[in-house]
Amino acid sequence: MESRPNWLPKGVDLEVPSAARCYDYYLGGAHNFAVDRELARKVEAAVPNVRDFAQNNRAFLRRVVRHLLDKGVRQFLDIGSGIPTAGNVHEIAQQVDPGARVVYVDNEPVAVAHAETILDGNDNADVVHADAADISGVLDSPQVRRLLDFDQPVGVLMVALLHFVPDSRRPDEIIGAYHDRMAPGSYLGVSHASTDHHPESLRRIIDLYKNSSNPVVSRTRQEVADLMSRFELVEPGVVYVPAWHPDTDEDVWDEPERSIVYGALGRKI
Repeated sequence: MESRPNWLPKGVDLEVPSAARCYDYYLGGAHNFAVDRELARKVEAAVPNVRDFAQNNRAFLRRVVRHLLDKGVRQFLDIGSGIPTAGNVHEIAQQVDPGARVVYVDNEPVAVAHAETILDGNDNADVVHADAADISGVLDSPQVRRLLDFDQPVGVLMVALLHFVPDSRRPDEIIGAYHDRMAPGSYLGVSHASTDHHPESLRRIIDLYKNSSNPVVSRTRQEVADLMSRFELVEPGVVYVPAWHPDTDEDVWDEPERSIVYGALGRKI
């Protein structure tokens, strides 16, 4: 087992790979460990374009944030934010409006520790160490209470989160609980992996991740739409992420379904 760096929070098991740290590896980050790189390299061998999946998902996140900024949203709750890397929500939002407020949420201690370092000195951004299913632990946290006003529209982001939430944990109820606390005019942005097209790629990932701390579950396009049923979908609805408000025609890909990840944005009426 590799030696523990002195900044690593207590309780982090370096013998069990983490999806958040593997994602960091795919995006070219440095906050991952040997156990994560071993799994990530197996995934790369089985699914050579997995880095493209991660980068497309990250680009979707950036486009959603910019879309919400254009709609006047100035506060964001990024749940399952992962380990901060280039193009973080607060960087995008505060470049447009330095007063924009952002709270990140993750249950991965490494993600939280790194976020705390990055956000040091930023009075308009903070991080909460909590699980997405702990609604009160998130929404009633001191960080959220200080920065976010749920009587006003807020952009809630669950990007690359829900495919780590099995049906047994009732993702529909988790989303419903956040929906109930959100003001009209708020938005929920999600992305979710699926075996609808090119199923062999995601099935390999599901098989490789089954013994990690974050097993993967696939859902169909209709199941993703059902999770968003409390919200009015923003056009073009539930589509593969390269096809969701692309910056240029070249960003769409010849076959957007090769991304294996659906994206959608919904508005609370």
